Amino acid sequence: MIPLILSGGSGSRLWPLSRKQYPKQFLALTGNQTLFQQTLGRLAIEGIEKPIVVCNEEHRFIVNEQLAAIGGEAQTILLEPFGRNTAPAVAIAAMHLLASGRDELLLVLPADHVIEDMQVFHSALGVARKAAEQGEMVLFGVPAERPETGYGYIRTGARAGLPGGVLAVQQFVEKPDLATASEFVAQGGYVWNSGMFLFRCSRYLEELQRHDPDIYDTCQLALSRSKGDLQFIRIDPSAFACCPDNSIDYAVMEKTDRACVVPLAAGWNDVGSWSALWDVQDKDDQGNCRSGDVMIHDSQDCLAHSENKLVTLVGLKDVVVVETKDAVMVAHKDRVQDVKHVVNTLNREGRVEAHNHCQVYRPWGSYDSIDSGSRFQVKRIVVKPGASLSLQKHHHRAEHWIVVSGTARVTCDDKSFLLWENQSTYIPIAAVHRLANPGKIPLEIIEVQSGSYLGEDDIERFEDVYGRTDATVS
Repeated sequence: MIPLILSGGSGSRLWPLSRKQYPKQFLALTGNQTLFQQTLGRLAIEGIEKPIVVCNEEHRFIVNEQLAAIGGEAQTILLEPFGRNTAPAVAIAAMHLLASGRDELLLVLPADHVIEDMQVFHSALGVARKAAEQGEMVLFGVPAERPETGYGYIRTGARAGLPGGVLAVQQFVEKPDLATASEFVAQGGYVWNSGMFLFRCSRYLEELQRHDPDIYDTCQLALSRSKGDLQFIRIDPSAFACCPDNSIDYAVMEKTDRACVVPLAAGWNDVGSWSALWDVQDKDDQGNCRSGDVMIHDSQDCLAHSENKLVTLVGLKDVVVVETKDAVMVAHKDRVQDVKHVVNTLNREGRVEAHNHCQVYRPWGSYDSIDSGSRFQVKRIVVKPGASLSLQKHHHRAEHWIVVSGTARVTCDDKSFLLWENQSTYIPIAAVHRLANPGKIPLEIIEVQSGSYLGEDDIERFEDVYGRTDATVS
């Protein structure tokens, strides 16, 4: 059994914490580990191999770092140039395995789910394995214990030949309104569609070729044109752009006659909204969840998250308040699904708040925008021990670097020298330069940029140890 971890979502309904460049699966929302790391951690059982990870190319260094932080390792990381939903992602992974002569069971898991009861989850995997080994297409279904309008539903039944504990799929139902969801719960026999699957690679591809040949054919072409780079496989963008955008459910599961359900009552939550996060977090005796510098008075069943400033709630009920350095979001808990409309508006208006946090992560470390004006910008830059930025130059701006802590190795044209705490240097416009950390502790500097144009695309890169070529990545 090979896990396939799908890590390509943007998590727009958890904005402003989740952003396109650093989405929710890479955030520690429910503990010390991120949702991606928790997903990997629950797979440390006998019979499960190292995972294959599918992620956006922009997130490849985040995936590597988060794997390394827990001592994990992926056998392959498939890099999507852009998202095309789950059906193509799974198809390319299955085709890659078959091309290597491997036709294992493929356990498809989104990277952003919470599962509280590991024993129940592992037992469900055992039941699902028996069905998948018979050629069934297994979907894990969460018993619908309350009316939820944010989940898809499946009406279950019986079918001859299925192993014990496995149910047949009788009908898929799109996200219902509240009255319909309440009726489903009252009737019984309905489960939530968890988006987790188990099937053999060849079985999935047979069904995909039968029911959605356009996805099958374009994925074959995209994989044949893809290039390997260490443990990465870069999916060919020109072929992948022609691939239909479709989910496993629509492309295969709703059409095949081999779909079945293994019930999973393991404390599952897809953490798809702020109300879902409230469900799984610790609460005080008034039902409030709080994170950061938060004070709450005479309020019930609220969620308050603060990253930088004191946040206070007075006389509120069922309200979500989230503060980050560059945004504040306030919503009624019953309307948090609509946060995605705010993100859509931000995208249409070209607002940076939809894509980046003030703190931007790079393979060498991170930078945090402190202040900016028409002809200046101030950043706090942290470089990891042993890491270095690319050898580069800027055509429109100069830079002043001040070392706050650690040791910096500076290259500026034909000079190379070290800087220590409280020392500084000046990088003129068009100078070929590089910043590196030769020390054992993180290097922290303050960078002051000045010039006529301060955009991140004003960069000409000459050398880069991370294999980056795009001009928009520092």
